[in-house]
Amino acid sequence: MATLAEKTISETHTNGFSPKHWSERVPGTSLDHIPGEKGLPIIGNTFKMLADPHGFTKDMMAKYGPVYQNTAFGGTVVAMIGADANELVLFDRNKIFSSEQGWGPILDQLFPRGLMLMDFDHHRMDRRALSIAFKPGPMRHYADALNRGIADTVKDWAGEMTFYPAIKKLTLDLAADSFIGIEWGPEADKINEAFVYMVQASVAPVRKPLPFTLLRKGVKGREFLVDYFTKETLRRRAEGGGQDMFSQFANATHEDGSLLAVDEVVDHMNFLMMAAHDTITSSATSMVWLLAKNPEWQEKLRREITAITGGEGRPISYEDLGKLELTEMAFKESLRLFPPVPSTPRRALKDFEYGGYKIPAGTPVNVSAHFVHHDPEHWPEPEKFDPMRFTPELVKARHKYAWVPFGGGAHMCLGLHFAYMQVKVLMVHMLTRYQIDVAEGYAPEWKAWPIPQPKDGLKVNFKPL
Repeated sequence: MATLAEKTISETHTNGFSPKHWSERVPGTSLDHIPGEKGLPIIGNTFKMLADPHGFTKDMMAKYGPVYQNTAFGGTVVAMIGADANELVLFDRNKIFSSEQGWGPILDQLFPRGLMLMDFDHHRMDRRALSIAFKPGPMRHYADALNRGIADTVKDWAGEMTFYPAIKKLTLDLAADSFIGIEWGPEADKINEAFVYMVQASVAPVRKPLPFTLLRKGVKGREFLVDYFTKETLRRRAEGGGQDMFSQFANATHEDGSLLAVDEVVDHMNFLMMAAHDTITSSATSMVWLLAKNPEWQEKLRREITAITGGEGRPISYEDLGKLELTEMAFKESLRLFPPVPSTPRRALKDFEYGGYKIPAGTPVNVSAHFVHHDPEHWPEPEKFDPMRFTPELVKARHKYAWVPFGGGAHMCLGLHFAYMQVKVLMVHMLTRYQIDVAEGYAPEWKAWPIPQPKDGLKVNFKPL
């Protein structure tokens, strides 16, 4: 029989309460037995976390251990830090944790009904329907589009440049080609601006879309994209066919053969465009920075790529992507050092125990990929860039949840193979054309949230080979 707490949470979930309720615990429960600190009245530790989220986690761990409570962004969260915590929450063997109610207070006004904001059977059904876009046929189409689009752009990158805005524009253009199958016209800047505001608004301190606030800009950005993708969905259904991702989504069906509702297609497209656009931009930037700092690894990857493709300007086939083993290991090490989703929220649907503490149903919880990715227990010399950490032997010997840049369990990133493909194709065309250098002593400061990026955009020099 369900406890009162479980019944209350179940009813909250079923009745679809607004996000403000998702930060509330079940009446009568308490977290007073869990160490931590609430910070300042009303705002808690919000600004302290925004200023240095990774330093804040490190300090809290040093004070209170791997389980602690923290108040920020209008609610109290129990942080659980460690590979075992990652496994408990992400694998979620006993269906304790809600992703919808974890991400809801952060993303519901911006990316509602994306795959991250779905649980259990609903998530499974929509994930199955959308997976059609990542089958071998469409993936080969994307590989061709990526080779073409990246080659056309990268050939003009010689000289000094600020990398982050350049790769951000390229990933947006590639998303238009691979995902939507069109060339964006005058709308491109507005679409890009909408995505930027939506992502930034996810960690806005003011959680109501009041005039002139960042959250208001994010909500207006969403309104623009909903209108754009709704019109496109209807057009794709009328025309049928198409190998691009949007056409695949527009015509995806449930197990009973029925089409996904138009608003569901729109919300999934909104979310996956954001995920592919911003997370790949971040991941590609961190990899370029690490290769620039470690030129010996640039040369190793260059030799591997040249042996497979034959050299400068030559595309890589979909079938040959798997042969880029060192390139993949270097990408994995970049994702370890700079995970594009540094932490993951959930909400407990049932009472559970972890680290010697009983944590009641209704409690928002959080696990940290970034902290575990830098934990010397799993990663000797954790700040060192060493792709050899990802040899099959070392991967097998390590805790399976010590490396979780794509999440885990049922919510493992649906587009992870697309991410590998895009970054590999990017490296094929960059490293066979250029030596990537940075100025001696250069060390950009990184903005940690919501998605890692260098504050100065990353200043690099692409020297033609």
